[in-house]
Amino acid sequence: QVQLVESGGGLVQPGGSLRLSCAASGSIFRINAMGWYRQAPGKQREWVATILSGGLTNYADSVKGRFTISRDNAKNTMYLQMNSLKPEDTAVYYCNTDVLNALRSRGAYWGQGTQVTVSS
Repeated sequence: QVQLVESGGGLVQPGGSLRLSCAASGSIFRINAMGWYRQAPGKQREWVATILSGGLTNYADSVKGRFTISRDNAKNTMYLQMNSLKPEDTAVYYCNTDVLNALRSRGAYWGQGTQVTVSS
């Protein structure tokens, strides 16, 4: 079993910054892609950013240039540095990982989510 725990959410004013973390633990052999998604009230969950095991990154147009995704493979942890936050970034942010577990079985896992609220 694999567990993902997100942290770092909170309330921030427009233009401010937050850094989210997602720590993976459990029966992990290798973590492949890791990504962030978000879901605003009344809207569908949307993809935010992805980082591959080798460090290649990709971003949604809405966050490009403001958000930076990174990972520490030694700690099985992913980060999302969010700068120049806007009210429309308000959402619950979820991490998602593509994991090969100790039995060499592949699966996708989700964290429980962390709330980000951008408001003055």
